[in-house]
Formats: sequence, C-alpha cells, structure tokens
Amino acid sequence: MTATAASPAPSWPEDALRLNAVCPYYTMFPLDFPLQQLAARPDATRVLDPFCGRGTTLYAARLAGLPSVGIDINPVAAAIAQAKLTRITPGAVVRLAQEILGGSARGAVPEGEFWQWCFEQETLRELVTLREALLGMSTPTAVMLRAILLGILHGPRNKYLPSYLSNQMPRTYASKPAYAVKFWKTRDMEPVRIPTLEVIERRAKRLLDAAPLAHGGRVYLGDSVQALNGLRQKFDLVVTSPPYYGMRTYVADQWLRSWFLGGPEEVPYGSHGQIARQPNQEAFIQALAEVWAATARRCRPGARLAIRFGALPSALTNPEHMLLASVKEAKAGWVVKEVRQAGIPSRKTRQAEQFGKAGNAVEEIDMIAELIGLPR
Repeated sequence: MTATAASPAPSWPEDALRLNAVCPYYTMFPLDFPLQQLAARPDATRVLDPFCGRGTTLYAARLAGLPSVGIDINPVAAAIAQAKLTRITPGAVVRLAQEILGGSARGAVPEGEFWQWCFEQETLRELVTLREALLGMSTPTAVMLRAILLGILHGPRNKYLPSYLSNQMPRTYASKPAYAVKFWKTRDMEPVRIPTLEVIERRAKRLLDAAPLAHGGRVYLGDSVQALNGLRQKFDLVVTSPPYYGMRTYVADQWLRSWFLGGPEEVPYGSHGQIARQPNQEAFIQALAEVWAATARRCRPGARLAIRFGALPSALTNPEHMLLASVKEAKAGWVVKEVRQAGIPSRKTRQAEQFGKAGNAVEEIDMIAELIGLPR
C-alpha cells in the first residue's frame, strides 16, 4: 500500500505566495502538499481542512480558485488562517492602522520586567492601542491588519530596517518571560524604538501587492467535530495534518500572540481542548477517528482525504500505525488507497528544534483515502 511518488504541484510566482507567510507558525506543512492534492483532484469544488493551523491548505485552495473551510482550536491559528481567505489592498490596511493610532482610544499597558525589556515604551503603547481597537473589529481589513500584526509582533532584530516590533526573539514562537529577560539582560540588549506604522506599511505592501483573487470560505474557531457537525456544505477534497501525538504546547508557545488577541499577559499553560491532550495512544486514535467520521458526513461520495502525519521523537510512536488505526476506527467509509513517505522535515522547520536538542526526527507520512460507501 506504500507509494513514493506524488503528483507535481503547479508553480506560482513568488509574489503570489507571500501572503501565505503572513505570520510564521511552526506547525505548518509546505504549500506543495495541498497543491499536489489539488492537482490530483482537478474536479474538486470545495476544500476542507479540519486542523487548518495557519491556513496553508486554504491558501492552496485560493490559488486553485476554490472556496474552502478551515477549523482550528487555537485562536492564533484561526486569526492567521482567516487572513488567507481575505483580499485587501495595502493602502486599506495602512489607513485602518493610521485611524486607530490617531484615535483617542487607549488600552492599559502591561506592566512588569518582561514588557519593559520586550518592547520600547512608545512601541508598546502603539501595540496596545492597536490591540484594544482590533478586539472589537471583524471587517476584512481588520482581519488582515490583525494577521500582519501577529506576524510582526516578535522576531529577530534586523541590522537595517526593522521587520519586527520586539526585542530579539524567535519568529515562530514566543520565548517564556523569565528566559527572555535573562537572555536580554545577559547581552545588555535593551529594546529600541520601532515605529509600528512603518513596519505595518512595509509588510502590507510586500504581502498584498500581488495577492491572488479570493474565492470565498471561512475559518471556524473551535473543536473540529463540533464545527463539522454544524456545517451544511459538502466537500470533495480534504487536506489536513492533525497535531502529532504528545504535542501539547501550541497555546503556551504562542502566548504573546494569544495576548494580542485578548488573552492573558502571562503564559497560559495547559492543553484544554487540544486533541493531543489525550492520556494515551488509544484515546488519541479514538479522538482522530471521531474527526474522520465527522469529516465523512460532510463529504460527497468519492471524496479524497489526504493527511500528513508524523511523530515527536520523544513520543515513541509509529505514525503510520496510529493513522491507519484511526481511519479504521472511524468506520466512516474511508478506504485507504496509499501511504507514502513524505520525508524527514528539515531542521529549520522542525517543531522540536524550537526547544533545544530534539533528537532524531521521525519520517513523516502522507496517507490518501477515498470515501466509499455511506458514512455512519
């Protein structure tokens, strides 16, 4: 049942792909994966991703001219993914930011050593003003501005024009406060003034000048099964990558972006609502099976299900066995057509690399199934 070849993905000009990188998000698969699935299913009319993360599948559907729906439990992921379905001019984004920063509304500036070291005082005031205003906005322009700000909220300090608002920090996840403060103090790295509007303007122009046409769709924030049960659309292509077993730090690792979306000023530890929170492999397999069953109920006969899956090196699991077991347990009419090796993720994109010595990576797999028969 194992194959090694995949359909070639169509190529796109670099300018048209930039919006897909609106905000770095380390649990992402490459755009080629959903583009290959779209190429293999040219008759697809609507695309679904029940674990949409930062919306790579949704952006691939946009490039292919198709509407799509994504679901994710993480507010940061949902906010980024929603921007992938939106078409807004750079000028509209900049005007909204100017309007907010020029208004009278001001939020309470967080206090504490971390905030003093992470952002220059005036930059933090601007950031808080934008945060407070955007909490009450849901227009397409606000959606795009919010995603752009999530993308520039933290990252490395550039030698020339700044691309990020914070003191030195990774782009893909937010360092924990105690570690970050110690890092900055040890190196005497005080935050510098970064004009927020200037960074927004540069980023908006780069991302949006050549963005492709949008073709509709929506991102749902919440549990995949519950959201799927509430949908009425029918899908004929599903492309997704569920969380790997044992990975429970999505929210904590994105705590600074979570704060910008209205979350607390400290790291929210815990894994409430996350599918990977299951206490053992059997429970995790059952949780995945429930998603595949709910997905089948929203798909047309003959629909294609493409899943990329892997494992954390520390989890001591076989991703192929777990995935096949979950599809079988779903009893939903999915028939596995092939399983192929997707390779080992590069070190720069490996999720585990963000946390020091990650050990040997586990090879990822792609599983392709077809909906045959009636789902329960």
